Amino acid sequence: MRKFRTLLFTITLMSVTMIACKDTKGKEKQEESVTEKTETPSEEAKNTEAEKMEMATVLNANLATEDDLKGIGLSEELVAEILAKRPFLTMNAFDSLLGAEMDKEALYKKIFVPFNLNTTAESDFKMIPGVGDRMAHEFEEYRPYTSIQQFRREIGKYVDEDEVARYENYVFVPVELNTASEEDIKALPGVGNRMAHEFEEYRPYTNMEQFRKEIGKYVDDKELSRLERFVYLKE
Repeated sequence: MRKFRTLLFTITLMSVTMIACKDTKGKEKQEESVTEKTETPSEEAKNTEAEKMEMATVLNANLATEDDLKGIGLSEELVAEILAKRPFLTMNAFDSLLGAEMDKEALYKKIFVPFNLNTTAESDFKMIPGVGDRMAHEFEEYRPYTSIQQFRREIGKYVDEDEVARYENYVFVPVELNTASEEDIKALPGVGNRMAHEFEEYRPYTNMEQFRKEIGKYVDDKELSRLERFVYLKE
């Protein structure tokens, strides 16, 4: 009888041990599964963020340095030609410089000359990567634009904030020299705090010749002609 009890106790103990081992292994597998699920979205998020940063980096053909231009894979000959012919007062002028064999769709994800939202032909807006017939129509539909905020608000009805921000690499809203806010002036391509201050410093402007004279104190003729395309005076 004593042997039977000992045997029964031994069997029971082994059963409990086996069950405990199974539970431990099950928990380990669950933890591994949870870890894998946690790590996967994290990697995807990193990749997505990297893609967004890459998409957001669009060089301005009028402002990019020689190293910038070489860094996106342009030949030394083309880089030299771009630097010599700047500023490009329209995207079409830059586009015509590139050979027919160039993969322009891929290139324009990296470099561009921003379009004037109020004067660009609807068909030209389709040069912007990812802009088709419908979005080109929407760009034109809400003219005239008086500020970049208006563009964000109207186009934001159709795409998310990230896409609107991407579009802003490719467009600008010209500003009225005497009434534009500092924020709108600084939204112009390549215009920072110092130049925005100078724009405001010489108000009121009575004609464009005054703008050329005053702003010409700070920049050379090429930069002056680039800046001039961003501004206007009410008649």
